[in-house]
Amino acid sequence: MENTIATRVEAGSFFDLGRKDPALIRLRETDCEQALPFALMERLVKSGVPYAEHSRSLTSETVDVAGARIHWFSAELPESIAREISLADYEIVPHTDERRTALTAALERLASVHPDGFAQLREFVRALLWVGLKPGVRASSLTSSSDPALPYVITFSEKARHHIPPNTVSEEPSPLFLAENLLHEAVHQSVSFHVLQHQVFADEYSSKTSPRIEIAWRAAQGVPRNQFWEVDRAFHATCVYNQLLRFRRIELDRDDLNANERASIRAAYDEGMSAVRYLMGRLELLREHFTRHGQELLADLRHRTDEL
Repeated sequence: MENTIATRVEAGSFFDLGRKDPALIRLRETDCEQALPFALMERLVKSGVPYAEHSRSLTSETVDVAGARIHWFSAELPESIAREISLADYEIVPHTDERRTALTAALERLASVHPDGFAQLREFVRALLWVGLKPGVRASSLTSSSDPALPYVITFSEKARHHIPPNTVSEEPSPLFLAENLLHEAVHQSVSFHVLQHQVFADEYSSKTSPRIEIAWRAAQGVPRNQFWEVDRAFHATCVYNQLLRFRRIELDRDDLNANERASIRAAYDEGMSAVRYLMGRLELLREHFTRHGQELLADLRHRTDEL
């Protein structure tokens, strides 16, 4: 088995949307390809809820960039799906020319400047949910998110045009920031696919009883769960940071950033370097919670971190 996170969906695997599976075949034959991820969701969640059928109420338009075709969902998000992926407080925002332009510009930036990252997004992302908080909901909006229960689908808000996690916020929107957040979630999806198909964590490991890693840079958020991360969450984050720091380094080496973009990405780069080194060190101290394969992945992450 390779000692790195896979960059492609394995043919014939659970996540292969083109495989010969009766439920997937029916959706493909009835031109409901946008519902395919929800058919996988039914099997992952095992709740008996027909998520694929519910998803048929979602309409979408496609965004086509550099050979990638991505469904951009519209209409109301079915309640059963929203609850399962923690989006009960959100609604899909209307499609506008401004949003399409922003989304296309972000994807084009990935395709032209970060071809490896774009290839990862094209492989692990098939649909997008651009959301906003429902009227009357008083909460801090998510920037971007993905849920292992719903493969191939990533969620983001207007905040993704302004915010580079964890703490860099710009008053001015930029396609670079949205591009990074889309890549961020694509990496999460690729890691989820790998973890669900290969034994990365030891048999006795449970996120419920996992040792917690203190995350000092999340303390200002005031949310206990964000201040102390489980081993699997820290592993995900370390994989993501390794990819995003390379994205930021490439952008900082270019000469077409405006002053605000450069300052924002520089701040995020410096903060990200500190974060990934800290997380890497903490995970190595907790290596007994990983299988042999998981420890090989940690060794590869260490190598990649040292290269940054």
